[in-house]
Amino acid sequence: MSTMTINGRLAPLPDDPDALLVDVLRGELDLTGTKLVCGSGVCGACTVLVDGAPVASCLMPARSAAGKSVTTVEAIGASALHPVQKAFMAHDALQCGFCTPGFIVEAAAFHDRWRATKGTAEPSREEIGAALSGHLCRCGTYEGIFNAVAAACMGQFDGSEFASPRIEARAKVTGAAKYTVDIRHDGQQEGVILRSQLAHARIAELDLAPARALAGVSAAVSLLGDDRIVRYVGAPIAAVAAKDRRTALAAIAAIRLKSEALPSVIGLDAARKSGAPVVFEKSARKKAGNVSEGTPAPAPWNGNVRGPSAAFSNKAGKARSWIAAAREDENPLLVEATFRTGTQSHACLEPHAAVARFDGDSLTVHVSTQAVFHLMEMIAKRYELSNDKVRVIADHVGGGFGSKASLGTETIAAIDLAREARAPVRIAYDRHEELSVTGYRPAAELKIALLPSEQGGLKALSLTAHADTGAGTNSTMAALARLIYPAEAKALSDFDVVSNLPPGAPFRGPGGPPMAFALEQAIDEAALRMKDDPIALRQRWDPNPNRQRLYDWAAGLDVWRGMKNAAPQTGRYRRGVGVASGYWLYLWQPGVKIEVAVKSGRIIASTSTQDIGQGSRTVIANTVADAFGLEPHEIEVRIGDSNLPEGPGAGGSRSTASVIPPTLLAVQKLKEAIERSATRKPVRGSNAPWREMIAAAPDLSASAVRPEDSKPKSPGVRSPLKDAGFMGLIFGWMMRRFSNIVVGAGVPSSVQVIEVEVDTWLGHVRVLNVHTGIAVGRIAAPALARSQAAGSVIQGLGYALYEARETDPRSGDILSAGMEDYRIPGISDTPGIDVHFDEHGFDHVLGGSVGIGEVATVPTSPALANAIRNATGIRLTEIPIRPDRLIAALKGRAAA
Repeated sequence: MSTMTINGRLAPLPDDPDALLVDVLRGELDLTGTKLVCGSGVCGACTVLVDGAPVASCLMPARSAAGKSVTTVEAIGASALHPVQKAFMAHDALQCGFCTPGFIVEAAAFHDRWRATKGTAEPSREEIGAALSGHLCRCGTYEGIFNAVAAACMGQFDGSEFASPRIEARAKVTGAAKYTVDIRHDGQQEGVILRSQLAHARIAELDLAPARALAGVSAAVSLLGDDRIVRYVGAPIAAVAAKDRRTALAAIAAIRLKSEALPSVIGLDAARKSGAPVVFEKSARKKAGNVSEGTPAPAPWNGNVRGPSAAFSNKAGKARSWIAAAREDENPLLVEATFRTGTQSHACLEPHAAVARFDGDSLTVHVSTQAVFHLMEMIAKRYELSNDKVRVIADHVGGGFGSKASLGTETIAAIDLAREARAPVRIAYDRHEELSVTGYRPAAELKIALLPSEQGGLKALSLTAHADTGAGTNSTMAALARLIYPAEAKALSDFDVVSNLPPGAPFRGPGGPPMAFALEQAIDEAALRMKDDPIALRQRWDPNPNRQRLYDWAAGLDVWRGMKNAAPQTGRYRRGVGVASGYWLYLWQPGVKIEVAVKSGRIIASTSTQDIGQGSRTVIANTVADAFGLEPHEIEVRIGDSNLPEGPGAGGSRSTASVIPPTLLAVQKLKEAIERSATRKPVRGSNAPWREMIAAAPDLSASAVRPEDSKPKSPGVRSPLKDAGFMGLIFGWMMRRFSNIVVGAGVPSSVQVIEVEVDTWLGHVRVLNVHTGIAVGRIAAPALARSQAAGSVIQGLGYALYEARETDPRSGDILSAGMEDYRIPGISDTPGIDVHFDEHGFDHVLGGSVGIGEVATVPTSPALANAIRNATGIRLTEIPIRPDRLIAALKGRAAA
């Protein structure tokens, strides 16, 4: 039998010629720090060292490691942390952490080569980017990675002294953090889902007996609905569980299936044509997926088009008539355009996965989820179990971005199979499934008309959005324009265009980026026509106090002041600067409960939320530590388990605003309990005695539920829904009804200024610098907040320049089903990112903090497009802004 040396020890290699090194490491040796993501050598998550050289273990046959020395991330920090690991921790060069082990392995190898040849010289961004170009981070932590690798190479982390701002950072940089895909129970079976190859069909026959008859198969279940109709390629039909994935795939192939093809229609343009095949008959419309976070408002259907949802208009008739009159009069100030946005996939690096296990009548499910507690409730309801019989666990989650907030097919199938197999069952999607059936930000067509008044105000705004929602509904794009730039009249309409594609899903600020791409470019164009400064015009039209402060900040940037005085440009390379505004709702979740306890002289804080990279553990630890005058690492934070007190979901930027207020109240209660039990009383106004008092205290606990906010005292701070009028309140009620979410007073806001360089020959856009100003109140974890803000910008740049989910318009097959085909930003695409936090505006919130993740990405795509307009004179109306589209626009302008 062949062997390899793995982390200094001999290990056997399988005789199977098809076995890959990554499978041996993860499946047979339980070295789960090596992650499997793309399976094609594109993402770098599976990187290991083979005889000292970085190798993608997902491409290396296991037998090729015979006689070689293999080193995984677990060995790099086994005896003492490597300088790169310490630097990653100190610079917060990680978020969800799923990609981190691969980066660590490659960066450590680069560091060691660099130090051997260059000493402590500083490597350039270009040198670091070239070394790590084979690695991807969907959270967008590249700026921190640049800083960490440079600092480590310069010798700044050769010693033992360093501090980490993120509580769980050590587990992530050493590969010790366990994600759902890493869970292994004794006797665990592997599940696989049979999916439809047709875009629309009725399943006439489904015979699972041949699958059950295969040796090694433990269960087979149907996943069909009662109408037995599938409405997109990839729709689930059945699932099997077997001793290993190879056997499960053979079982899937053995299932006898007969399908009756039905007429199908693919995509926005085809689905709204007259006479197009109907995806959902009237009786089946409730089967449509939900692409947003709230309950769908009532709206009419016309074939495959649902809408309009015109609840957020204001004097819509006047808006349309004024715009029509301006069009007839050829008013030069009237801005009209049609914008198109592409489909953006979440592309989480940890796939959707679930491991289900029954112990008698109790069910435990490990799930890669954004909603531990809510998912427990949904599972209990579906399977008619009491809440105390269901436990959902998510110790670490490898990204979500909105796609992991519901009860998904992977979880349902794992539970059904585990019940039939009487054994634990894991289902983990492969990359094709992850990029095809787990949701996406819907593409859209947005028609906008904006009319300034003769006095320089905003007279009328019309925005009509048609969203390409697939087999889902409830897009909200145009409606979001109700809550910014007050006008005398607004006509806002949202339409869902349903087709035989997988349904979309909420994605970081659902509806916000496409809305802003149209609206913020229209504002920019209005400023040009009015010969006004784009920031000054926004300040005049936008009364929000949070953004007013950010406009002052943006106007003072050197890059903005330089842009205003720049001479007209000619030549191949041209630079431009653009600005855009963004906002999101301030959301918080009632019922959230935090327990803070003293146990054996240590403070423990507990709640059943989850950390998907945004830093929930650290936010809670910082809040408790600050109150007691301790260090965050002295606080033990327990999350990721539905058996803990009710916690918030990680969606809608509500986590921070939901956990800090009850944490502060629980801390105050615990302080009082400690004082009552203490013989030595604390000095008033001093935290100095708390460490000693905690060490001497008996076991105590205190808990608190998230309270209502106080009323804002600052002028102009109102709930955005109050600004939206009566229908805004209805919208708020719908959100609360669906997600148990409250829309609070105040508007999280952002303003971004982006500088680009455009190659007018090749159509290439290089983003040079991004300045992002964010007003979300007090920053609870500054380093993590900066990482999240920068990552939001990176995702926004991907949306604007690279990302496009492509499907075959005839068959509905996904064409961008691998990471080599679906392009997300890499480390070398990262510009310099300056993050400015304005910490005012939320004093009425206990703790003063609200969420960051959504608001920070909303204005990126229009700011980039406005910068390209400034550089070239070309207004790009479709994203992604591919080179061919830019070249075509430049040629069209030259011909005109």
